[in-house]
Amino acid sequence: MRIAIDAMGGDHAPKSNVEGALAAAELWKDTEIVLVGDQNQLEPLIDNKPANVTIHHASEVIEGEDEPVKSVRRKKDASMVVAGRMVEEGKADAMISAGNTGALMTTGLLVVGRMEGIERPALTSMFPTVDNKGVLVLDLGANMDAKPEHLVQYALMGSLYREKLHGLDRPRVGLLNVGTEAKKGNELTKAVYPLLEEMPINFVGNVEARDVLLGVCDVLICDGFAGNILLKTLEGTAGTLFSILKQEFTSSLKNKLAAAVLMPSLRGIKEKMDYKEYGGGLLIGLKGLVVKGHGSSDATAIKNAIRQARSAIQSGLNESISKEISGK
Repeated sequence: MRIAIDAMGGDHAPKSNVEGALAAAELWKDTEIVLVGDQNQLEPLIDNKPANVTIHHASEVIEGEDEPVKSVRRKKDASMVVAGRMVEEGKADAMISAGNTGALMTTGLLVVGRMEGIERPALTSMFPTVDNKGVLVLDLGANMDAKPEHLVQYALMGSLYREKLHGLDRPRVGLLNVGTEAKKGNELTKAVYPLLEEMPINFVGNVEARDVLLGVCDVLICDGFAGNILLKTLEGTAGTLFSILKQEFTSSLKNKLAAAVLMPSLRGIKEKMDYKEYGGGLLIGLKGLVVKGHGSSDATAIKNAIRQARSAIQSGLNESISKEISGK
């Protein structure tokens, strides 16, 4: 399999992307990794290039402040666009980028293209849960406004994701809402609830935000506006809690001694909450596989994003979704 990486995308590019790619190349010899970007910047970062790592030169870069649609249309040789084109042309099985989120969504739609029968692709990510099974949440911001039929497609795609990638039998699908009663919520959630009940999925009803991490469902669907707020809130809460703990554990000798004893457990909790361990979020509903890495992805996050892309390719996720949606 071949995976293209937008080597110039992200806060720590290209260094973190190259380091992550090299680490992945060492782990998975059967995977060819293509670093797409400025060859003059990439080559000095690679001392001994593995046989399964290649460089595909791209002369332009889409910056974080660039307007998504204009940049994708005008910067034809941008690393992100070139990586997307490789997927669209069948020259890569998947692409990964930690760059401009809006530009990646646009690349997915305009370059890679939507899957037949899918109205709106959705951005996904795994959230940790207390039972260690995790919950797949979508949409996390690909579409700020959604219609009931879009959420119905998210539910079907999310259910197939958990079946194919994680081996879950009849994944429990929940709808993010302000209460568990069927009549709760805004016009969107009220309209989509009965539609989900009729779908060939294991729909378990409404789920409140406070219960998301308790493991009450395996897939949680929502519109991109609510999903992105949920994501940023949990990221901010986790970061703040660990900052508070650090302050407390260094405030006295007694607390420092306690911290030394608890450190292994605390490190495990931090890893569970760390986005780097999940790699990135799949933009599902496109003709090809696209993985969105966190903007501040380091080498570990890039390596895990490659692991995630490999799993999606091996499981035939896109083929399963396409077959289910189109009926072919």
